[in-house]
Amino acid sequence: MTFFNKIKWILGILMVFVLIVTTNLIDRNNFIRVKDSVVSIYEDRLVAKNLILDISNSIHKKEMAVALTDSAFFENSNNGENKNIQNLISKFETTKLTKEESETFSDLKENLNQLNKTESEFVKSSYTNKEDMFKQISKIKKNLEDLSKIQLLEGSKQMSISKKAIDSVELFTQIEIYLLIFLAIVIQIIVMYNPKKES
Repeated sequence: MTFFNKIKWILGILMVFVLIVTTNLIDRNNFIRVKDSVVSIYEDRLVAKNLILDISNSIHKKEMAVALTDSAFFENSNNGENKNIQNLISKFETTKLTKEESETFSDLKENLNQLNKTESEFVKSSYTNKEDMFKQISKIKKNLEDLSKIQLLEGSKQMSISKKAIDSVELFTQIEIYLLIFLAIVIQIIVMYNPKKES
């Protein structure tokens, strides 16, 4: 094999190698985006949505106890519900929060702290001052509703990111096929090209 033929083969192989490495890096980046998006949907949205639901259930129990003037609830179960809510709040803090979500979550924590004070006053009033309790519970329910809407919105954004990444992978796969066909033709031309020797 002549030196010129060796150069032709090396160039042909290098072109294929560069194409494969480049497209592989692009595909890898897109797959990382899809993976991150799916993980975010689960860890930061579905888990958060479940925590919101659990907090809502605890708040609903409190609301029912106020409505029914259930003194037994406040004497026996309320402290357990407060600990449960605090535990759920701590778990929620570990999720990735957007700016809007962080602000709403901060409001929720303030309103929960205020609820604890209002509950003490409610118990001291011999369970007669229901109006303040209902007002505070209403604020918390609004916070939870807003947080729930944010989960849907952010989950939708992550799905959109995944879809764009998958569309990019499909597009680059088609481009790869066309480039490989083009390179195959170029390599054939390079390999078959034989410059005329001077006579």
